[in-house]
Amino acid sequence: MSDQRNYRDCLSRFATGVSVMTCRPENGVATGITVNSFASVSLEPRLILWSIARHSRSTEAFLNTDGFAINVLARDQEALSAHFAQTERPEFADLEYRTSDRGHPLLDGCLAWFECTRRGLHEGGDHHIIIAEVDHHELGRDASPLIYYRSAYRSLD
Repeated sequence: MSDQRNYRDCLSRFATGVSVMTCRPENGVATGITVNSFASVSLEPRLILWSIARHSRSTEAFLNTDGFAINVLARDQEALSAHFAQTERPEFADLEYRTSDRGHPLLDGCLAWFECTRRGLHEGGDHHIIIAEVDHHELGRDASPLIYYRSAYRSLD
């Protein structure tokens, strides 16, 4: 087994939640990407972080806007996660979502939503690390979360 594969296998032993970051950059075209790197940084001020690969299909969209939304997925939203994990930029046309007062796409049926303003951008190897302040947060439905563990979707149930 290669050292790279072993490293990835070790990382996969850390269970994470799954979320979809969404934004509507200056060109007005909604975009989204599935991530499991979302984490809380600070309660006061309310700061979060997440990372995006430098060569991701959505990198430019997220680097060219100061605001975005985090959509925390429920266990029954695995298909939505797969949709936004596609190699090609996924479309919003057939998805159920609403546009927030701040202009961010909010996916229907999520466990929670966070609307954020970027406060920092840092280089982190082959990724950009985005630090943002939470401007608005909202609870969604009460359901089991979508979990990613050992390179597969899992459930707490």
